[in-house]
Amino acid sequence: MATLPNPLPSLATSGLDLPPGSLVDATLDGPWHEPLLWYADGPAELRDWSRLRTAGRPLGLLPVLVTGGRRDQWPEEWDLCPDDTSYPGDHDAEEVLAGYWTDYAADEVAPENAGSDTDGNGPDTDGTGSDTDGTGPDTDGSAGPGSWPGLAPVPAREAAEDADVAAAGLAGVIAADADAWLGGARMALVPARRSADIPAAIGWSGPMNHENDVARLCAVLRSWEDRYDARVVVLGFDTMIVSVGRPPATVEEARALAAEHYAFCPDNIDQSPPYDLGAYAEKAVLNQEAWSFWWD
Repeated sequence: MATLPNPLPSLATSGLDLPPGSLVDATLDGPWHEPLLWYADGPAELRDWSRLRTAGRPLGLLPVLVTGGRRDQWPEEWDLCPDDTSYPGDHDAEEVLAGYWTDYAADEVAPENAGSDTDGNGPDTDGTGSDTDGTGPDTDGSAGPGSWPGLAPVPAREAAEDADVAAAGLAGVIAADADAWLGGARMALVPARRSADIPAAIGWSGPMNHENDVARLCAVLRSWEDRYDARVVVLGFDTMIVSVGRPPATVEEARALAAEHYAFCPDNIDQSPPYDLGAYAEKAVLNQEAWSFWWD
């Protein structure tokens, strides 16, 4: 993989108008050979995201909000692991998700739960791709219970606004009242080509108990960028919030995507009420312009 020069070492002479802040090179294995990100010392302000995206992008820097969360853990304490991180472009999103699905979805879409017919006597064989209890997708009417249903289709709706405008809007909402639900949020700049690559660029280890190489998750984020106009807006120690410029607009679209969310982050369903994939699809995916993820 060809890498671009890291602009962070020369940030002081870059001409960027930045608030006081810090460069972070702390990793789980000791200081990294170059800074991984810069983040501000104080809270993000309403227009910081748009301003820093416009100014930073020509230099190869993209904005993201970082949060200390309930435990007040800022990036120096995130156990970053850049040495264990590959390149997102080396992974196929569907292969990654199918592998996770096989590993984690057996309980959620077990034969007794998924694809059952209305009288409980056997699997749904009408080809409609529906389940009756809301616990798991059976999207093609032919795959056996628990089989990976494949990538969700691109939503039929058109995006209401540019994806980066949508991301800036979400960032502004968070900055306006971050303490109320994030434990504070500060602006950060990361050397990355695209928003989906931000976690890999810093060697983020938030999903460590699910995936040791976050670049594999970034491959999925790239696919969501393409299909849903998604952007990574917030990172915490083990949390992520993504803006969505073109969310699913029908229950069918939402349920298909919910399978991807389950593979990407099982804890969203397994450890969050109502512990049901169908309910999650309608509550957290359908028409939702922000997706939140948390890994235990």
